[in-house]
Amino acid sequence: MSATLTDRPSTIEEPPSPLARLTREQIDALGREFDAIHDQVYADLGERDARYIRSTIRLHRQLVLAARVTLLLSRRRPAWLAGTAALSLAKILENMEIGHNVMHGQWDWMNDPDINSRNWDWDTASPADAWRHSHNYEHHTFTNIRGKDRDLGYEIMRIDPHQKWHPVYLLQPLYNLLLMGFFEWGVAMHDLNFDAIRAGEKPKAQALEELKAIGLKARRQIVKDYLAFPALSAGLNGVLSGRREARRSFKSTVTANFTANIVRNLWAYSIIFCGHFPDQTYTFSEDEVADETRGGWYVRQLLGAANIDGGPLFHFLSGNLSFQVEHHLFPDMPSSRYAEIAPQVRDVCERYDLPYNTGPFHRQLGTVHRTILRLAFPGGRVRPKPGPYRGAAI
Repeated sequence: MSATLTDRPSTIEEPPSPLARLTREQIDALGREFDAIHDQVYADLGERDARYIRSTIRLHRQLVLAARVTLLLSRRRPAWLAGTAALSLAKILENMEIGHNVMHGQWDWMNDPDINSRNWDWDTASPADAWRHSHNYEHHTFTNIRGKDRDLGYEIMRIDPHQKWHPVYLLQPLYNLLLMGFFEWGVAMHDLNFDAIRAGEKPKAQALEELKAIGLKARRQIVKDYLAFPALSAGLNGVLSGRREARRSFKSTVTANFTANIVRNLWAYSIIFCGHFPDQTYTFSEDEVADETRGGWYVRQLLGAANIDGGPLFHFLSGNLSFQVEHHLFPDMPSSRYAEIAPQVRDVCERYDLPYNTGPFHRQLGTVHRTILRLAFPGGRVRPKPGPYRGAAI
């Protein structure tokens, strides 16, 4: 079974696409406006931006150190709770605001030998090279094009009514729960592209090399979180309090690390799914984008993403992917600038009668899970889409 999206016969009632409504001249003009926003920000990048990412990395390392030291005493419940909370926060910060964005090339302009998309690796199961290909290239190039963007349902879920139903999708509400908890492993396996392997489009030798890379990364993650640090806790407590306390410390540190990984995975899943699969987003056939220009690419990114309302701390912990619209328009722009350019993006949307997709976290996530539940069964329809942006509600 493959979850690749394919167009079904036109029995699905489609809302009118804003992309089809714009003239070629309007699309080209819009493209120039978005290019100007990008170039204006890049011309202004400097020390304050470099200071931001370096201080964020420093904060992450301080959180990790505090968490690991606290978890040396994890056999005591207060220390376990404090250490697990700090480690969960550190893993969220490293995954969302640091790893994802550094590997997008957002900080390559600094010419830092370490903080760049070529050398950075992250604390997750997916190898950096594989993720950069499947995410930076495939997803951000072919965003929401049915049959091209493998991130639509991650090859295992039916999340668009254009997708042909298969009985296996009856189970997707269940394996969606597994994906939530073990999201990093789902992303790692997704990078393999099983459809290409089955079709013979990816040589078996290449697939084996990629599988080996996943295995090496998985071993590193497992050893770090479930052997090395628990053994360190056990050794210290064994010296201080004996063998029994050593065993208790080992087990409590394992559960703390496991919990922190689950918390990080749940958060990453929720932010990413809210940015891509709520009711507001559009998908596109290959015919619709056959002659796509730079301006058309911008419009597709705008229509295929959705933001999440929130305050500065929420945006920070989401890796600023709560500004998913801005991220898809400018994936190489430092994430710390998305909040600044959001008013300019909304202004463009208002002048060109385009939607600006945003909503509260609970509503965005609720529509995602409703879609996953409904499309587990045959049929389904395209949900209503938002109208043109008309400014913030008063």
